Amino acid sequence: MSRLPTLPSLSASPRLPTSPRFWRSPLRGPWFTSVLGIVLLGGITVLFVTGLLSYAAYNPDLSPVNDKTPDKGLLGFYLFAWPTDPPWLYRLTQGVHVTLGITLIPVLLAKLWSVIPRLFTLPPARSLTHALERVSLLLLVGGALFEFVTGVLNVQLDYVFPGSFYPLHFYGAWVFFAAFAVHAVLRTPAAVRNLRRLRDEPEPASEEAARGAEVSLAAPRPAEPTVTRRGALWLVGGGSLLLFVTTAGRSFDGLARRTALLAPHGGAEPGSGPGGFQINKTAASRGIVAAETSADAWRLTVTGPAGTVRLSRGELLDLPLHSAALPIACVEGWSTSDQWWRGVRLRDLAALVGHDADAAPDVLVESLQRSGAFRRAALRANQVRDPRSLLALDVNGEPLTPDHGFPARIIVPAAPGVLNTKWVARLTFGEL
Repeated sequence: MSRLPTLPSLSASPRLPTSPRFWRSPLRGPWFTSVLGIVLLGGITVLFVTGLLSYAAYNPDLSPVNDKTPDKGLLGFYLFAWPTDPPWLYRLTQGVHVTLGITLIPVLLAKLWSVIPRLFTLPPARSLTHALERVSLLLLVGGALFEFVTGVLNVQLDYVFPGSFYPLHFYGAWVFFAAFAVHAVLRTPAAVRNLRRLRDEPEPASEEAARGAEVSLAAPRPAEPTVTRRGALWLVGGGSLLLFVTTAGRSFDGLARRTALLAPHGGAEPGSGPGGFQINKTAASRGIVAAETSADAWRLTVTGPAGTVRLSRGELLDLPLHSAALPIACVEGWSTSDQWWRGVRLRDLAALVGHDADAAPDVLVESLQRSGAFRRAALRANQVRDPRSLLALDVNGEPLTPDHGFPARIIVPAAPGVLNTKWVARLTFGEL
């Protein structure tokens, strides 16, 4: 009985990416991929944890003005009241988040390159577990690229993506990490086994074997090697080290800051003198003009249970003044060293309008800035009560400059920079 001829498989042509013979790099293989995977497993876990800490630092349940991610549902759970000690806490956690994220870019790209043959394997799913792995892989790759690209653009202050960075990065992080967790559960045992071997895997006996139950990443017909796998890992590590050196200095002073070539705030100190430290928003960029901050025009409005008082800058300077050495740290990962701030304690202003200073409540802070994110910000009671939390009038022995928030700004230990509102116009004390 004669057999009907079979049609040639699309994957049989080495000219198509669905064929293992299309991928000829001798570098690909389980060991190379597993090393990169283990590095990403640890690194991305740290990124997710520090990202959650950044979310908590905004005290998102305090007031809708602090939360830029509406309709979160179950994802909007509240973590804890963000502490004010140590005062450099946000500087550390967000510095780690941004610097590590940029440092991992070469590892992520190398990992994606090493597993790209799996995106083209046929059939698309051989089992339920395999189908789940393929779906998680697609979400993982898309989520990783989205999170890293939007993160880098935010660090560079290039807001070219549609919508606000906050909800985009928030929702993208959850999609990415859910896929990452599923993929890690499915693939980590195999990665650990591959690392234990620490030897080159044997060449598959056939193309069919390469498409078997456990798809091999090794090329069935590899090209001549130009670098060893360990050499390729050194190249990836060198790229990560270069990005680390040119980024990490954003969180340090002196020579280290001058090496942060990829950081908008990583170069020389802006200007000189007491106000010669980093800023994000200038007075001109936010439409703050001298006419509305002059001694005749500007008044601070403070509201509480005892009523409302309006204070000029001169009247604020007549109140008891206190000093605190505090840094400024922003979501983009950059930070300043400690600056010496002098002003009126927030708890004392709360007492001025009828609150007990030791039991001062939350406060809603409003800026002269008329538009843009965080022109209004809320601070939690523990932040208001901290004796280092100030309505600052001077910095480093001189009055605030316009770009640093003249005539008055908020400075709170360990708070994200956007909550240290500049050009303050109104303080409303009460439960929020």
